[in-house]
Amino acid sequence: MLVPLYEAVYDRLEVGPATSVLGLGCRSGLALLLAAARGAEVAGLEPEAELRELAQDRSLRVLADVYREVAPPRGAAHTLVTAFEHLSCTADPPALVRDAARLTTRGGHVALATWGPEERCESAAVLDVAQRLADPRGSAPYAPFALSAPGALESLIDRAGLRPAGGGRVCCPYAYPDLDTALRGIMSTGVFDPAVDFSGERQVAKEITETLFPWVRPDGSVRMENVFRYVLAERVR
Repeated sequence: MLVPLYEAVYDRLEVGPATSVLGLGCRSGLALLLAAARGAEVAGLEPEAELRELAQDRSLRVLADVYREVAPPRGAAHTLVTAFEHLSCTADPPALVRDAARLTTRGGHVALATWGPEERCESAAVLDVAQRLADPRGSAPYAPFALSAPGALESLIDRAGLRPAGGGRVCCPYAYPDLDTALRGIMSTGVFDPAVDFSGERQVAKEITETLFPWVRPDGSVRMENVFRYVLAERVR
């Protein structure tokens, strides 16, 4: 679903054989595969064991979420460090951006991405299910739009000592061939796991299905238009 986002960042930074890419929270490694197809050297960090194994099955170098494992003893090794999806899920975004800066070579770039404005994302109602059905007494609920406000990503960049280097918005439709596939795909993201644990899989599936009905097309497919935002930053010291 996020291929347009990945490609927009890679095009903007002219990712190629001279680029060393590190993906933070790279999931099953699709963004890394696209960078490798451009000739870049790639590596990733993924805390979820199942997703990490999928990436490794694709012959990608993906390690657990331990930053020292991918940094050489004398400093950073990567000309581009990305946080395409992990930024919206981590409990400490400022720490993630600081780590991204530390793992970037001087003159290299950090790319951060998040959901665009909530009113521009048709998947917002679906994501709301993850918040409403999770245990309110548990850890902080998934908040996909917490960093969508103007200036939020720029503030993280500034606090990490990075220099702004542009950005943009990208249309990333979430499209599925039918309602059942949409439900399986959405529930497989991990975002809804706390809601399932608290409210039960049946209830979560029921409410997701109900929120998807407005986006079912006459041919039975499901399509939701979403906007994602990315910012680029350069490490200057």
